[in-house]
Amino acid sequence: MHQAQVKRILVTGGAGFLGSHLCEHLLAQGHDVLCVDNFYTGRKENIAHLLGHPYFELYRHDITFPLYVEVDQIYNLACPASPVHYQNDPVQTTKTSVHGAINMLGLAKRLGATILQASTSEVYGDPQCHPQREEYWGNVNPVGPRACYDEGKHCAETLFMDYRRQHGLRIRVARIFNTYGPRMHPDDGRVVSNFIVQALRR
Repeated sequence: MHQAQVKRILVTGGAGFLGSHLCEHLLAQGHDVLCVDNFYTGRKENIAHLLGHPYFELYRHDITFPLYVEVDQIYNLACPASPVHYQNDPVQTTKTSVHGAINMLGLAKRLGATILQASTSEVYGDPQCHPQREEYWGNVNPVGPRACYDEGKHCAETLFMDYRRQHGLRIRVARIFNTYGPRMHPDDGRVVSNFIVQALRR
């Protein structure tokens, strides 16, 4: 890659299932990657093979607290995604989505960086139409046991759009649906991963 194209990229939740694959992909493109994770659900073994890479850096940090680094792009993937994990500490889940988004958006604003929010299909709640289109507002229970995740991600999307409208921030929002693959937690709790784990343990 030409030197002018190399970017310093922050991946929050970088030791998680999706984050670790993203870190690999960005390194393969020749970028300089800063992986930030508090290891609540992320695992060191997910990124252990990257630790010797000259353009990979790991920093243990909880994004509910401000982060002061210099980067060109931010991928905000920090938040437990499995019901088993996000319902274990619902207050922290909401704080990660909301305070974490505020902190990362503030960082992006200061740096003039592009920022992506990893959102979720859960923003549609218990949808009344299938398939869901982006303009569908959803059917979310704001006080149920899943609300910490659903509403936390809702609020994060609101913040991202308001930062774009108010400050001209370059944002991206990706609503990720059920995703499976290597490095998932064996106790993730979702249907496909449960099926695979049960089959492997037979």
